[in-house]
Amino acid sequence: MSALPADQDGVVEQATLTIALEHQDEFEAALGRGLLVLEQAAGFRWARLLHQIEDAEAYVLLVGWDSVECHVDGFVKSELFAAWRAEITPYLAGRPAVAHYALGPSTG
Repeated sequence: MSALPADQDGVVEQATLTIALEHQDEFEAALGRGLLVLEQAAGFRWARLLHQIEDAEAYVLLVGWDSVECHVDGFVKSELFAAWRAEITPYLAGRPAVAHYALGPSTG
């Protein structure tokens, strides 16, 4: 996965995911394949997966986009989204919670 950006423009999609312990290795492998699809989307910039320490079933997927519209109107309405979902959906324990954030000033 790509590094987090140094610039201040664009938006970050945050998807909170729950993955049962017994499916985590398969999920992480599927996510790698899914990212090959995601990287083809117009406006995609980078992605980073976080695995929560306190709750071993909790993950956060951060995705950098040029704009919310690139994600919602472009990617989600495209054939690429179906391919992306086909890779990761079998491992999700529930529906992902998704939100978008503007990049703020760097703190370090």
